[in-house]
Amino acid sequence: MTINYQYKNIQSPTKITLTDEQSAGHADHWSILTDDMSHDVPEWLQKMIEKAAMPKGLNNNVSAQDSCLLLSEDQPCHINQVLAMKNGKPECFINAYPCVDSPYGLNCKIERIIANDNSHDAVLRLRTADGSIIYAFDQLYTTNRHLYQRDTSYFVNFSAWAHEIKLSEQNEVIMVEDQEAIRYHRAFNDIVAANDGKVPDDLQEQIKEWKPETKEQMAPVEINLGHMCAYLFGDTLGQEDEAWCQGQVLGKQETVFNDKSIILFDVVVLREQDADPFVIRIGALNTPETASIKVHDYVQANVWLQAAIYKENQQSAAQQSKAS
Repeated sequence: MTINYQYKNIQSPTKITLTDEQSAGHADHWSILTDDMSHDVPEWLQKMIEKAAMPKGLNNNVSAQDSCLLLSEDQPCHINQVLAMKNGKPECFINAYPCVDSPYGLNCKIERIIANDNSHDAVLRLRTADGSIIYAFDQLYTTNRHLYQRDTSYFVNFSAWAHEIKLSEQNEVIMVEDQEAIRYHRAFNDIVAANDGKVPDDLQEQIKEWKPETKEQMAPVEINLGHMCAYLFGDTLGQEDEAWCQGQVLGKQETVFNDKSIILFDVVVLREQDADPFVIRIGALNTPETASIKVHDYVQANVWLQAAIYKENQQSAAQQSKAS
């Protein structure tokens, strides 16, 4: 009998390991949600244990017998908690951080992982299909850390917590005269407006088919710089997930995080020609200032950008990889 073996050289993305001293921790992130961390956070952690679930991410074999266990909640805004396990029982607490769930994402390849394996904190350097670079904190590193592969396209869901979010500045404008840029600008606005302010899945196809109906639609466009979309990642190693962005609010809804009123803003922060738009669901405390922000407003924000990679969301990434 002849047995044929097929060897597949599977490589992990490049990894940079951080020490505890190099890691920033999550005090600044908890402070987004409470002024009394020493009281509120332990109470929230205890409360979540009662209804915790085990997110699988890319891993179908998550088990309490693993050396480390990630616990989460089935809520739009929730806590992820990492525990060290021994013989199926919690041995000690490792880490915890607040998360926002998001339906929005992009197909990306993981170029680099910047991680502290003691705390299970990790920042992913991601490259989108159009070449944009995004850094985001990995919500599911504990579950996915051994499964990531180099040069593999994953559908990555993006969300964030806002350290600050406010209306963008409105007092500086530029004139755009390039015809293709004008066409893209007009087409994007028309298509999103016709779709109740939401970005359709086939946006690029619709933009290609869009035709101006009047000469005025192709006239030079005066663009307010406060109406531009932009994303800048952090410049400190291991803190690149602390980002600044500016974009347009496409959706707004309210939710609750441990009795705190939260507003979820769906904000498009990158929308380039021939590229899928980069939309982030941003969570912010409900205050008079954040409540005054409306759908279609342009905002700028300092955010803690997060990524989540789930196996059930990988169909679109697999299809794109086959097509490329």
